[in-house]
Amino acid sequence: MIKFCSLYSGSSGNAIFISDGKTKILIDTGLSGKRIFEALATIGEKPSELSAVLVSHEHSDHIRGVGIVSRKVDVPIYANQSTWEAMEQSIGPVNLKNKMYFDTGKEFEIGNIVIKAFPIPHDAAEPVGFNFFIGNRKITTATDIGHMNRELLSHIEGSDLLLIESNHDVEMLKVGPYPWPLKKRILGDFGHLSNEMAGKVVAYLAEKGTRNFLLGHLSRENNFPELAYETVRNILREKNIDIEKDIRLSVALRDRVGRVVEM
Repeated sequence: MIKFCSLYSGSSGNAIFISDGKTKILIDTGLSGKRIFEALATIGEKPSELSAVLVSHEHSDHIRGVGIVSRKVDVPIYANQSTWEAMEQSIGPVNLKNKMYFDTGKEFEIGNIVIKAFPIPHDAAEPVGFNFFIGNRKITTATDIGHMNRELLSHIEGSDLLLIESNHDVEMLKVGPYPWPLKKRILGDFGHLSNEMAGKVVAYLAEKGTRNFLLGHLSRENNFPELAYETVRNILREKNIDIEKDIRLSVALRDRVGRVVEM
């Protein structure tokens, strides 16, 4: 049985848990080790049973706790070469046997889970999203996306469950407190995905057969869960897609553990 849970998802820290019952993986560790361990406990998981930690990219909201988690429970960290080079000085010493590498675009295995890291457009060294293939299921996580393109869609199509970025409301961002250079970065091609664009992606994939969606990586200053949800729901309504009948849509929360999805 697949178990998937967003422990935290937002601009202040990210961590996702996925398991096939035996292999247990964290995707990113952007909060303190203490908070990660507490979050795992709330969903009945033991940190000592972790099989691996995957790192999508080196920004602090994705790696803040990765070094301490690896040292505390002796778990390997998987990242591509460029991400390792970019983050190594920030995460503290890591046992050599726990430094694992993957190649973006190529499949690799951890336990019985097949994983493929695919490139995403973001202002980091070599940022990636992840496909997880467990039995006949495909689970995908894709956040920190500056813009959607055909290549990225090809990687996330066919997912049974997708966690997709819904970072900001464009108007909130424009009139909000951020300095203009930061606003420009977020709105740029290597920044973050807006609620409206997330809605278009969800609608497109729903028409292609995906049935379970989580909106993630919401900004604390430029978004809130109800707004992200309603923006996406309204776009789905325009396409005659019914949230109650056709798909399941929810929001991965920024500051607390979300619902556990079992498949």
